[in-house]
Amino acid sequence: MSVVTRFPPSPTGHLHLGGARTALFNWLYARKNGGEMVLRIEDTDQARSDQEYIESILDSMKWLGLAWDSGPFYQTRRLERYHAVVEKLLEQGDAYYCFCSRERLDTLREAQRERGEKPRYDGHCRDRVPSDADTSSPVVRFRTPLEGETMFEDSVRGTVRVSNQELDDLVIARADGSPTYNLTVVVDDADMRISHVIRGEDHVSNTPRQIHIFRALGYELPVFAHVPMIQGPDGQRLSKRHGALSVLEYRDMGILPEALLNHLIRLGWSHGDQEIFSIDEMIELFDLNQVSAAPANFDMEKLLWINQHYIVRSDPTRLAREVSRIMNARGITLLNGPRLSEVVEVMRKRVRSLVEMADSITYLYNSVDEYDSEAITGYVDNRTSSLLAVVRRGLQQLEDWTSQEINQVIRQIVADEGVRFPEIAQPLRIAVSGSVATPSIDQTLYLVGRKNTLDRIDKAAEFFARNR
Repeated sequence: MSVVTRFPPSPTGHLHLGGARTALFNWLYARKNGGEMVLRIEDTDQARSDQEYIESILDSMKWLGLAWDSGPFYQTRRLERYHAVVEKLLEQGDAYYCFCSRERLDTLREAQRERGEKPRYDGHCRDRVPSDADTSSPVVRFRTPLEGETMFEDSVRGTVRVSNQELDDLVIARADGSPTYNLTVVVDDADMRISHVIRGEDHVSNTPRQIHIFRALGYELPVFAHVPMIQGPDGQRLSKRHGALSVLEYRDMGILPEALLNHLIRLGWSHGDQEIFSIDEMIELFDLNQVSAAPANFDMEKLLWINQHYIVRSDPTRLAREVSRIMNARGITLLNGPRLSEVVEVMRKRVRSLVEMADSITYLYNSVDEYDSEAITGYVDNRTSSLLAVVRRGLQQLEDWTSQEINQVIRQIVADEGVRFPEIAQPLRIAVSGSVATPSIDQTLYLVGRKNTLDRIDKAAEFFARNR
């Protein structure tokens, strides 16, 4: 059997973690088995679907590197096909018109709730013969078997059995003729030769209903695999406070796509104790039989740890390009500072995200107008200004502005003045960056540059003298 998977997002919102992991699992399974993945946009909910969301979903997939092989296919362009299938089910007697009013259905459900029953349609129109006296626009319901059970083998959850008495006659076409989800996915999966339906466990309840439609239409069933839900580290439903952002928001946070994919694959799947996987390793090792049915915990701290791993090992030119995008979005020009690739090399081991890197290097490209008051309290005293003046003279005399030469000057002054290294290095950091959170002082001054360093020392020395 040729493997064909599908990723069918609904464009009623941006692509979030759960959808991204579903896309990843489908993509990996197709790649591992020499198959293909279909991208399908399930946009029949016209009231909530939006072109902005479609573009966001496509951009998210491209950023993650999850290239689809067919599509994107849009359900709104297949309405005639769905209408034809509804007519076929009606002709076969596997579907029927339901003329029940909204008021009747609301009353029915309220009475069922009061009796402690599960709200469900009671089959009132199941055997009714439409007549000329019917003037309202009916919905179309699928005629669900009344006896027996529906069973399927789930590649993640094992054998799943559902009594048909638990299922009611679901609506497959609304009063305006528009098809509903459970019908369209069956028709699409059959027409697109989908062999494996890999989706979230929230769709388990839909599967028996869809199996009935598959069988009524004479379609071969795909293999079903329902992956666990993602929850926060506290075991609660994943929310914004846990980091439940859209995929593109993670990009804007400075997360690398390979880091996000690496964390997503570990949400419900594992290979021993291995934490870091290259894309090639993911494809080689991924197996649906190793996906757990237990909920998976998203951990922002773990994602940042993985992200740092990839930052340290990524091409500096690529990282510089991404950091440049962040800096430009903030209106920070990079023309009057050091080469960004050099900065990346120095900073990559010190940060966990590219936004953190951008935050920590702004002083290299912008003037320093404020100083950390706590840093001043901790490291600036009455002698600081005079020490900075000595350092300035030493630095000004350097022929070569290199980290090594800068380091030698500072260490010589430390020895000559009989002070500890931090008594000079920390005030210098404050002077050129505004804080003490910088790389080694020689690397920091090298990146700031000769002229900026000397100018900032002058400015800071005056400030320190004036405010002591």
